[in-house]
Amino acid sequence: MRRTVRLILALFALAALMAPAAVAAERMWIGFHDDPSFRWVDNRTTRIQASADANASIMRLLVQWNLAAKTRPANAADPFDPAYIFDDVDEAVRSAQDNGVEVILTLSGTPRWANGGKNSNVMPKKVADFTAFARAISSRYSGRFEGFPFVRFWSVWNEPNLQLFLTPQFNSRGRSVAPANYARLYAAAYAGIKSGNRLAQVAIGETSARGSDKPTGLRPTHSPGKFAELVAKANPKLKFNAWSHHPYPSNPNSPPSQLVKWPNVSLASLPKFDESLKKWFKRKSVPIWITEYGHQTKPPDSLGVSYAKQAAYIQQSISMAAGLPFVEMFIWFVFQDDQGQPWESGVYTAGGSPKGTSPARFAVSARPLDARNGVVLVRGGSVTPLVNLYARRYCATNTTGTPIGMTWRVFRGAKLIAVGQQSSPLRIDCTIDARLRFNAVKGQTYIATFALNDSSGVFLNRRLTIRGT
Repeated sequence: MRRTVRLILALFALAALMAPAAVAAERMWIGFHDDPSFRWVDNRTTRIQASADANASIMRLLVQWNLAAKTRPANAADPFDPAYIFDDVDEAVRSAQDNGVEVILTLSGTPRWANGGKNSNVMPKKVADFTAFARAISSRYSGRFEGFPFVRFWSVWNEPNLQLFLTPQFNSRGRSVAPANYARLYAAAYAGIKSGNRLAQVAIGETSARGSDKPTGLRPTHSPGKFAELVAKANPKLKFNAWSHHPYPSNPNSPPSQLVKWPNVSLASLPKFDESLKKWFKRKSVPIWITEYGHQTKPPDSLGVSYAKQAAYIQQSISMAAGLPFVEMFIWFVFQDDQGQPWESGVYTAGGSPKGTSPARFAVSARPLDARNGVVLVRGGSVTPLVNLYARRYCATNTTGTPIGMTWRVFRGAKLIAVGQQSSPLRIDCTIDARLRFNAVKGQTYIATFALNDSSGVFLNRRLTIRGT
């Protein structure tokens, strides 16, 4: 409670100091990746609530196939096969939903029974086993089973351009093999995820920021640019909703604006990376999800930055990402330092104290970019435009189809031009539709506000920016 109070006070103090550019951007999903904080510590529910209070709209979790299926399931595609261990994921996803927060699950790691007794970074002998696992977990979180929330966002394999997570990167003759292997892994997982949940949005990549592209050395790696190029060469027809990337600086002291040698990819390199992805995959657009980014602090890490510099870098990195129209997600690693987590980039210390103004700076930077309050394009001349609203919180206490009441108002500038009331059924993906009654004029921008309520007295407010095209 004391931490929440400190955060609120700091928010008021910082609001006047934020640069105007921070509120001029479009929307992004912004949140934290922190498995210990959100799944395993005793006060995990409190931490999830605190992240939501800091305006996080999404939470990333890493689901290790080798830990979730230590023994071979009798029916691997069954989301409730007794061999699966999903209890901690279930709880975290439910807690996220209780706080109106979306979840992205990253699937990674091969069980020994699937790869001949080898380590988790070795490919499965049959990628169909990975397809079955992906289908099981996506079905579990498809919204079709009471008590198991719908999960919208997914990604496949953590940092596959590093030998630490996918080996071999090169074969005995020095030939690159990891990109083609990853293309097979991804295609297998995508098929399973979409089979279990057709509404799922799936990202490819999860690439680390840098690599050597050399087959020699203790840890052969691929740079993200070369890795992505070779993945596309292996299978240019791969289906995906976004490329996910971890654009960390080369050391914690380097600023978010650090320039690195291509084909390594930092935050500043993302425009070139995006143009290259479009060329390699022959697509008109490739959204990018930043699914890990952060700066360690000193203390406790000897190579980290000061608390004040971390706070400044939080604001700068979110602002940079928001300035790129193709970036749809930004996830900070991690929420709170933990004894079992060697990366000390949390906005809170291991003891739970805020690292200076870092939590408040995150909250103020994230608030105007909240993807739940989105931007909608409406064809000019539309007189009853239909819009869709995120209403995740209602899925915590209501079943699919439950009517959600609303009062909506449409403003052009400061002038109220339309108002109405209606109810709309809650969808399986925790959204609702609203039919607005006003004439959307081409070239005009409108603000629509929504006061939502359900029969149990839970109230939500949403705000859409509507542009006539």
